[in-house]
Amino acid sequence: MSKIKEFYISPDLGNDDLTKSIDCFNEAGEQIKLPVVTEVPLTIYLNKQEIVTAMTLGDMPELLAVGYLLNQKMLKSEDKISEINYDKELQVVVVRTNRKTNYEKKMEKKIRTSGCAVGTVYGEIMDDFSSINLDKNSKIKASWIYTLSKKINTRPSLYLKAGALHGCVLCKKDSPLLYVEDVGRHNAVDKIAGWMFLNNETANDKIFYTTGRLTSEMVIKTVQMGIPILISRSGFTASGVKLAKEAGLTLIGRAKGKRIIIANGIERVVFDTDINEIKNEELISAQRSLVN
Repeated sequence: MSKIKEFYISPDLGNDDLTKSIDCFNEAGEQIKLPVVTEVPLTIYLNKQEIVTAMTLGDMPELLAVGYLLNQKMLKSEDKISEINYDKELQVVVVRTNRKTNYEKKMEKKIRTSGCAVGTVYGEIMDDFSSINLDKNSKIKASWIYTLSKKINTRPSLYLKAGALHGCVLCKKDSPLLYVEDVGRHNAVDKIAGWMFLNNETANDKIFYTTGRLTSEMVIKTVQMGIPILISRSGFTASGVKLAKEAGLTLIGRAKGKRIIIANGIERVVFDTDINEIKNEELISAQRSLVN
């Protein structure tokens, strides 16, 4: 069996456009230089129609645009994208499809979510949510959760450099495949959704890991992508758990050290690890030790 290639997309620490240095003062009143992340408005068009302007980190604009349109049900799984144009100077992405589109009415019915930088989902998504069927045969081993946590939390990232970012990771078994970051977690999710669509990637054998809260929006977008398992080192909201139960999504939170909390979908979890053999110090988040 060939080894799965890990982190073939990950935070670009060499991209100077994603951070800048500011002058500030520390707790002793000393002047210091501090790296901070950038925040860039990106306007997304679908064919000739302007859809949204989102505040973003500024990387992977094409993936973000495609993923956003998919997760808002404006792009269909059978759609053929004829062209994606990105104008860096104007910060505009135009996604062109063979199918003619018009979503004026759809955009009138929208729901604001608790996503950072203000997330939005449109009403039709909520109407169709219960019709999505996730793979009931997918499994996740407890040992994979511990391994993923260690690999992800010790991976060099922009968060380690500058903070103020959310990370999302597409995984297969105990291997992280894609690791992306953004100022809003919904943007990070959309980047992964866009990559999966453009690369015809299957979803039923994947695991989705996020550094942020397990909110209704995170659950909705994971289900929209067809991924049956969602993990976070953070906690849950009641709405997120309720929607996970409706969709049959395995929802795992508080994944830190030896601890994991399974709020739904325990039937997919294989308990193959003796937690007494796990050393907490091997799983401490590098992000907390380096940033805080």
